[in-house]
Amino acid sequence: MTETPRVLVFTDSDSYVKWGASLANQIPKDWSVRLAVARSKAEPSPRQMAEALVDSRFEGDPPVRVGRDELRSILDEWRPDVVVAASRGPAVHALVSLIDNVPGRPVLVSGLAGIAVPVIPYGLGFRRAVDVFVLHSRRELREFAVASKELGIPHTYELATLPFLASAPRPVIADTMRQVDEPGPVRNRIVFAAQALVPGARRERTWLLQQLIETARAHPHLEVVIKVRARSGEPQTHAEQFSYEDLLAEIAASGEQVPANLVVESGAMARHLRRAIGLVTVSSTSLLEAMAEGVPCLALTDFGVGADQINLVLAQSGLLGTTRDLVAASFRHPEPDWLEDNYFHDSSDNTWLARVELLLERRRLVGLPPYRVPPRTLANRARARGYRHFAFTSAEGSRLERVESRALALGIWGNRRRREILRAVRRRRV
Repeated sequence: MTETPRVLVFTDSDSYVKWGASLANQIPKDWSVRLAVARSKAEPSPRQMAEALVDSRFEGDPPVRVGRDELRSILDEWRPDVVVAASRGPAVHALVSLIDNVPGRPVLVSGLAGIAVPVIPYGLGFRRAVDVFVLHSRRELREFAVASKELGIPHTYELATLPFLASAPRPVIADTMRQVDEPGPVRNRIVFAAQALVPGARRERTWLLQQLIETARAHPHLEVVIKVRARSGEPQTHAEQFSYEDLLAEIAASGEQVPANLVVESGAMARHLRRAIGLVTVSSTSLLEAMAEGVPCLALTDFGVGADQINLVLAQSGLLGTTRDLVAASFRHPEPDWLEDNYFHDSSDNTWLARVELLLERRRLVGLPPYRVPPRTLANRARARGYRHFAFTSAEGSRLERVESRALALGIWGNRRRREILRAVRRRRV
């Protein structure tokens, strides 16, 4: 390469803004990097945006917000050498459709924000065009390779440190783990990392809230913090049907006394961990952040261990427990053998950036091969139109756009539900 590469990071929702901005920190400092955020229903609020960009190369520098036409203009006029599609699957597909499939096209990079096991098939399908599919652990490399072969969707997978762990120390185990009485901020909090998808049912979420209430009552000297990604009215990557904030308000309105030391807060997870004696969740990626910071953890199994709970990867971690452990404030540290295979490999083993540099050199010398596209059938053309509206439709979109976006969302939900039913049928047969 003879010129400084230009990199466009395109993103859309809160978790993907954080992932894309953090991944950009691993790009050489002398490369020119720009951040563009899609105007869509998932577009983060100013508060969420500022939170997602903390400690990134974009902190304090508001990103450009783009519709489809504005994104095309950036691609045509700035002509990036690398495009990082740090966004939800339909937005990745919509972005690629704007890039001419010629030898001089940019190197295409994408990945998934956070824990990616078990493999979700449509996540591979939406990203079939990319040259580099970024994964974050050796286990993910193995499981995605198997899934690619089974689904017939070839990909080049490369290893990266989970971006927001890149600057964190590796966890220290057992008696050398940092203690809660170490110098620094007072550690007086139990932090619950809420998730939009698990548990999903209203009854389950209300029950879990009751366990958090019980925990707060059992430890009046501690604050129990329900850490949420979005406050009322704010969007997030995965739609949340029953927010803990609203459910807690309903409990209080019913006449039940909610302990004063149980609070709902947002903000950067790193800030919460500085005061935490323990972090609890079902399967949030925040577990990894807590491990990296030496904060003891608890991954709840009250709702099961499986693909639906997104916690299969934690099965041998040593972190699994129940709400009985939560009420007892019994947190634990990860098993050393689990770490190396799951997200805490040595950063010198990362390969994604070397692959990008290799492809840039190939692009300069002979050009890149055509990126993979799905067959041009009538159904695929209809889907592509839906993906565009899903990716770029704002809250004020046309009636047709809103109908198409809802139809796409319904189709995605239908595919998920069909897989859940098939898994249930297989389990019964076994």
